[in-house]
Amino acid sequence: MKIAENTFVALDYKLEVDGAIADSSKPGQPLKFAFGMGMLLPKFEAAIEGLEPGAEFAFTLSPVDGYGEVIKEAIVEIPTNVFEVDGKVEEGLLTVGNMIPMADNQGNRLLGRVVAVGDKVTMDFNHPMAGKTLNFSGKIVDVRELSPEDLQGFAGVGGGSEACSCGCDDGGDCSCEPGSCGN
Repeated sequence: MKIAENTFVALDYKLEVDGAIADSSKPGQPLKFAFGMGMLLPKFEAAIEGLEPGAEFAFTLSPVDGYGEVIKEAIVEIPTNVFEVDGKVEEGLLTVGNMIPMADNQGNRLLGRVVAVGDKVTMDFNHPMAGKTLNFSGKIVDVRELSPEDLQGFAGVGGGSEACSCGCDDGGDCSCEPGSCGN
């Protein structure tokens, strides 16, 4: 069976960014998802559409086709006291590279990365893969008809996010797809 709308796909993949492996499926644990439901980047799905089990793939997505360019306005300085609880900042919280869940003035959930700490904290709210060229390679493990059971446990359909990948094991926002940590 070929990958098309209403198919359930399992694939092994590797994502290289800037010459290093940024993410990959674990041995024996392929990425599983319902094709065509918006769980993955549209250009990722387009690149694997029509492939069958056993087929290998390798393709590159530009920043525009991946997570967009870096938006300079999404890098902001925030007063340190914003991070205080009971007058203190939790030890280790404001460490360069830490991902911190936050909310804007309208209550929208944001995930920011600590870029610098000084009199103020510089936070980057761009997607972690913004501005990056994404080099995917891998192999299709399985393709079959989509069943109602396949939809259980996926983000937006039954609660979980089995299609999540992208280093979310380290505490990132797990509403993601290959090569991402937060959609």
